[in-house]
Amino acid sequence: MEARMNLFANPVAGKFAKHMVAASRELAGSTLPAATQELVKLRASQINGCGFCTDMHTKDAAHAGETSVRLNLVAAWREATVFTEAERAALELTEQGTRIADAAGGVTDEAWANAAKYYDEDQLAALVCSIALINAFNRGNVIIQQPAGDYEPGRLG
Repeated sequence: MEARMNLFANPVAGKFAKHMVAASRELAGSTLPAATQELVKLRASQINGCGFCTDMHTKDAAHAGETSVRLNLVAAWREATVFTEAERAALELTEQGTRIADAAGGVTDEAWANAAKYYDEDQLAALVCSIALINAFNRGNVIIQQPAGDYEPGRLG
């Protein structure tokens, strides 16, 4: 399987993708815990059916020391006991922020208030931006049918 187009080879898409990658690097340097960032990226990618990003963020998280148990339970985080309350709040915000079209109310005040209990304003900003950015990456990869499976950890990070 091949992607419909190479985003980095196209002049227009390539410039856009480079800015998205730069934004991702900026967020990686934020005070939002790295583990939380990867869990958020993985959960949004699962919801959006983005195989490439699911592959990438699973491998990058494992490479950074994340356990296979936690990675395997991200899709079922509500029933899992391996996530902190802060991570659970971030995952809830991620799900609601990713599924905006599924609910007329968008992100609930309760989900926001819960996340705000665990993250300061800069971390919340990084969390919001991370959710928005991974959703953009997911949509681009799903549209062009970017194949999954051969990502090597750190290749794009």
